[in-house]
Amino acid sequence: MAKATVKSGGSGKKSLKRKAAMPEPQEAAVAGDGATEGGVQPPKATAFPPGFSISEIKNKQRRHLMFTRWKQQQRKEKLTAKKKLKKEREALGDKAPPKPVPKTIDNQRVYDETTVDPNDEERTVRLCQQLSTVIPNSHVYYRRGLALKKIIPQCISRDFTDLIVINEDRKTPNGLILSHLPNGPTAHFKMSSVRLRKEIKRRGKDPTEHVPEIILNNFTTRLGHSIGRMFASLFPHNPQFIGRQVATFHNQRDYIFFRFHRYIFKSEKKVGIQELGPRFTLKLRSLQKGTFDSKYGEYEWVHKPREMDTSRRKFHL
Repeated sequence: MAKATVKSGGSGKKSLKRKAAMPEPQEAAVAGDGATEGGVQPPKATAFPPGFSISEIKNKQRRHLMFTRWKQQQRKEKLTAKKKLKKEREALGDKAPPKPVPKTIDNQRVYDETTVDPNDEERTVRLCQQLSTVIPNSHVYYRRGLALKKIIPQCISRDFTDLIVINEDRKTPNGLILSHLPNGPTAHFKMSSVRLRKEIKRRGKDPTEHVPEIILNNFTTRLGHSIGRMFASLFPHNPQFIGRQVATFHNQRDYIFFRFHRYIFKSEKKVGIQELGPRFTLKLRSLQKGTFDSKYGEYEWVHKPREMDTSRRKFHL
């Protein structure tokens, strides 16, 4: 009887062990759910409670499983939202609002003043056209790759008195060459701060065909007198005061500021002015004898920054 009790006690222990071991395969099946090794397909994604946090799960396999379920749930919600929005846009037709533009690094970049507007492709051409309305008896011609050596003889044969060539870089005017025909001299300027008429605030109406008056300020040196006479020779010396238009070349610290205004008499003592445009700033780079010749031309004056700009109080014009 005693042996029987011992055996039965042993069998009881074995049975207890089996009962305790039964839940383990179930947990392993849950933990290995979604793994390709067991060949068991993952169950459908379920909704998670609002306060649920996947990072609190300590079991790595279970945490990975719950994360994949959460990603599947998010993906399905996005797809349903897109389908719903697509159906709404199809129902509205032409009345549908425009599609939102996604935010990227490119379209969120900080604005740069040197950025060129792709819609304003003919900025230099417009500047030439507006200058032709300022300078009487002037015409605009497209260079089209022709060298200045070929253009100058054509201008002389047609009895032109001056030739102005505006250079551009990346569709932005950055240089101006002024050559007095037929014997020179030729001046090369750096051009900056160009503003066309449409870019000037509170500007007046377009200029008329009247010959404007000329104002030359602070051209005091011999070089300055030469440059001032070149600008003065662009305009006829019989201004028509009826038009009340004034072209100003103002020299300040060797920077030549060009402005074009119309003045209005408000009373016997007060006078108002309206800017007509365009406006730009010139900086003299060189003055050459004769017409333009980049190889064999003789230069009267060339700007050398390292030698000439040693003193901030010394100016050349």
